[in-house]
Parts: sequence; C-alpha cells; structure tokens
Amino acid sequence: MTLGKTIDGKAFAEKLRGRVAVGVADFVAKTGRKPGLAVVLVGEDPASSVYVRSKGKATVEVGMESLEFKRPATISQEELLELVEELNGDPSVDGILVQLPLPKHLDDAEVIARINPAKDVDGFHVVNAGKLAVGDPTALVPCTPMGCLMLLKDELGDLSGKEAVVIGRSNIVGKPMAALLLGESCTVTIAHSRTHDLAGVVHRADIVVAAVGRPEMVKGSWIKPGATVIDVGINRVPADEEGKTKIVGDVDTAGAISHCAGITPVPGGVGPMTIAVLLRNTLVAASAREGLPMPEGL
Repeated sequence: MTLGKTIDGKAFAEKLRGRVAVGVADFVAKTGRKPGLAVVLVGEDPASSVYVRSKGKATVEVGMESLEFKRPATISQEELLELVEELNGDPSVDGILVQLPLPKHLDDAEVIARINPAKDVDGFHVVNAGKLAVGDPTALVPCTPMGCLMLLKDELGDLSGKEAVVIGRSNIVGKPMAALLLGESCTVTIAHSRTHDLAGVVHRADIVVAAVGRPEMVKGSWIKPGATVIDVGINRVPADEEGKTKIVGDVDTAGAISHCAGITPVPGGVGPMTIAVLLRNTLVAASAREGLPMPEGL
C-alpha cells in the first residue's frame, strides 16, 4: 500500500466548477435566464469581505448572476429579515447566502430560519437539515461536508462498510458530515474534544474527518495505517518568523502523512471545495425551481 498521498482539493474543485459551468449553459439554453446567487454581507469583517468577493468572482466565472447586498453593521434584525423576505420573493434569485458570522446584536438562527429552504444554498435551514437526516435526496446539503464527501468518493470509490470517525459536532460540518457518511453505508462515530480515549477512537477509522477547530490536535500516531484523512480545520497560528502567522489544519500533517493513504492539505484541500459546492448547490436549487432534472455530473 502506498502511503502519504496528498489529496488535491484545488484540482477537484476546478473540475467541479467546470461541470457546473456546463450545467449553467444548459440551464440558460432551456430557461432563457441565468441562475442567480444573492450574498448578503453585514458589516466590514475583513475575512468575510474577502470570502464574499471570491464567491462573487467564482459565480460570474461559471456563468451565473452574482447579486451582492452589503449592509452596515448597525442594521437591525427587522431590517435584515425584511431583506431576506425580499430575496425569497425575487424570481431572479435561486440561492440566498447570508455571510456568517453576523454582528453580535443579530440572531443568526432567526435569519437562517427565514430563508426559503428551496433557496438555502448553505444547507443550514432546519428543513434541509431534516431532509438530510432522513435521507431525502432533495435536501440542499451544507457545502463543506458535501465537498468532503466528493473528495472521499473520488479517492476511495464505494464507501460502503468503511468505519468513519467525524471529529466535531457542529451543525455546519460535523453533524451533516456524519449524515452523509451514513447515507453511503459507512459505520459512523461522531467524536469531539471531550471524547474519552479520542486517540483510540480515531485509530479504528478507515476515514477520519477532522473538524474540531483546534490546531494540529489530531496526532499522526492516532491514524490507522492506510486510513484516508480529510482535514477541515483552518487555524491561524504563529509562524517561525517573528510577527508572522501561518494556516494549519486540525491534523498534524507532518506526523500523519507517513501513516495515511491520503490526506487533504491545509490550505488547498477542503477550502476550494466549499465555494465549488456552493455553485453546485445554486445550480441544483435553480433547476429544482424550474422543474428541471438534477444536472449531470453533480
């Protein structure tokens, strides 16, 4: 068995965006309009602003309509909910994404709950979470875990019967990731920072998805030889050079790479998949609204 392969999420995401672009062109030919993605940005958080710009650029590149709604950090809850309702009723909008986190005086959960589930391309609405939990194929699935699943299936093929450990229990990654793996007939354990003998639990797994938000918490010695590791973590830590920082994942990559069959790097692994799957979800939502079948290859 060859160990230490790097799983190139950037290359896979590029191919996925290409397939989305083909699907968008077909959608435009059939409907006479472009799928529309509306992104709401509240305040001037630098990281969020950069991310929103990246989403807008990627949306236009695949032939979709990018609609950005920037609002000041002082916006009231009522005003933000009114904007969401306007987008719900706008026929040119197929997907709505409210960039998180919101300023502290705003209620994230209430805003997400107000988004029309059919336009919830982030997959965070309780209706889509419920559909995913019961295996309903019409669910819009959160982008990061869907991207992780695509990488795993591309790497391993059939996942049926494999033992998977998901480290992290968030509604955004951990829980939907576990549901997706269950849907592929894996045996799934959800672990977290308080799991007793976390190292032992991880060492059983054929598939490890780390999404706990702690830099390099998962040690190389924890990884079963030949396992496949998906590192969702994005943590900024001090670099060797004074005053500089670097990005690391939740897995000690240097320690793990000699144990695992394949591992996603940070950066360049899961990160590029998130935006690519957002574009995919927008096309899926647009197709469903128009009564068109699921686009091929997505």
